[in-house]
Amino acid sequence: MTSYRRTVRILVHHDGDLESRSITLPFWLYRTIKITSVCLAVLIVLAAVLYAPIARAASQVPGLTRDVERLSAENQQVHELSATIDAIEARYDQLVSMLGADIVPELEDPETMLPVAYTVFARHPDATPCYETGSSRPRHWPLGGAGVITRGPVGVGSSTEVHNGIDIAVARGTVVRAAGGGVVTQAGFDAEYGFFVRIDHANGFESMYGHMSRLVVSERDSVNAGQALGLSGSTGRSTAPHLHFEIFESGRSIDPIPMVTQECSNGTFLVQGG
Repeated sequence: MTSYRRTVRILVHHDGDLESRSITLPFWLYRTIKITSVCLAVLIVLAAVLYAPIARAASQVPGLTRDVERLSAENQQVHELSATIDAIEARYDQLVSMLGADIVPELEDPETMLPVAYTVFARHPDATPCYETGSSRPRHWPLGGAGVITRGPVGVGSSTEVHNGIDIAVARGTVVRAAGGGVVTQAGFDAEYGFFVRIDHANGFESMYGHMSRLVVSERDSVNAGQALGLSGSTGRSTAPHLHFEIFESGRSIDPIPMVTQECSNGTFLVQGG
């Protein structure tokens, strides 16, 4: 009995040759080569697919390195800037302390202080207050004690910020008094002036008191000259305890100093220069 073996014959013919050559392979060998070739092709495709992301990531490494170096340099600059800002804030706090926080409690003995501004006294030590009753012009000192005028009026066109009225450095909690009699038209809180009071006086005059820590009057209250309006503080846009004081005439802000330093008939008011 003759056994039959399946084979595969491969013909190889070169152009110009008269004869062809043939290669005979067992079928199992042909199938093995075929399967192996397919597997190799699949592996090559998978390798290409998997290698592509790796190749892209590798190509980005130099750029990432440069980014890391740039971010490190910027981070160092941020640290240096932060240190500079901390130093500026420390100097600013020191300056505020020199101009307000440290000198204000020492106002009781101005002769022992370095001259930073002239001191304005509300009353002569030996005089008696001469507050009038009813509606009156705002001509009285707005505090229950002495204070240092740290800033005066600054008009439009100046190289510094426009500033109406005067700022008077005074210890926190000093009684703020009405400069004249009238009706309270506004009493509350403002982002700029903190707790404030505005009074309508006689003959078109008004007065305003800002940065207080507490108010003891309300809108529509009638007040006499010298009546307590509240306590001084540092609310609103303020860096140290002080009173912001303004006087208006016919709606226009005027310099309060000439008015509040007028003398009463018994010589109550006095300005002492430093």
